[in-house]
Amino acid sequence: MIETGATIAFVIVIIAGFLAFLRLVKGPTLPDRIVALDFLASLTMAVIIIFSVISGHEVFVDIVMIISLVLFLGTVTIALYLKKKENNDN
Repeated sequence: MIETGATIAFVIVIIAGFLAFLRLVKGPTLPDRIVALDFLASLTMAVIIIFSVISGHEVFVDIVMIISLVLFLGTVTIALYLKKKENNDN
């Protein structure tokens, strides 16, 4: 039963990843592309968690926590950069 639910979740995450990749490639502005890249990283974490549930290895949860911390710091850094860039343009 868990495997079936994990398989369905995996398929949904892959479809969402494909759509996010399209937004990353097509996105008209830089913030759109940054949000799409952030979302792709979150989906990567979801894939790792799904694999952790299927395989039963808890060590992958630690990896996801490290990725999420780095992702958060990167997102904040890029947001600050864009804010400074916007203030300099005005």
